[in-house]
Amino acid sequence: MIISLLGYMGCGKTHVSKLLSEKLDFEYVDLDGEISKKNRMPVSDIFEKKGEIYFRKQEREVLEELLAAKNNAILSLGGGTPCYYNNMEALNHRSLTFFLMTPVPVLTDRLRRHKIKRPLIAKVPDEELQEFIAKHLFERNPCYSQARYTINCAGKSPDQIAEEITSLVF
Repeated sequence: MIISLLGYMGCGKTHVSKLLSEKLDFEYVDLDGEISKKNRMPVSDIFEKKGEIYFRKQEREVLEELLAAKNNAILSLGGGTPCYYNNMEALNHRSLTFFLMTPVPVLTDRLRRHKIKRPLIAKVPDEELQEFIAKHLFERNPCYSQARYTINCAGKSPDQIAEEITSLVF
């Protein structure tokens, strides 16, 4: 079984994935990390040097490989992964998908502190960040809402979110 966590950047996919991995004794797999390994450069450099279209093609290829090869894994996706190609269809077909729905003010607060590491928001001025996130999230929500399960993360700790996912799976 593969459990895939999706949602906007900053929603806690990585943290919750690691907790689930330990709790369930499943392999932790970070899609962006696998893309970085394959390309021998950080995602931010891939975006900068080769562009988003190249990145999205790599993302699709690596996702297909992982979905075909992995078992008993927690897959932490990039924020945009579900919105390109037929990724969401493939994810729902080969894994249990969970959308970590997180309020825009929480995302803004988390992302403001780590903007430089996020290619899509690195150059967005702080005073425009919340509006950018809200608009971007609105555009991506139709993809995210195709997940089998939606976890409302408002006011919940990563441990509580991991526990909720576990109770839905087992």
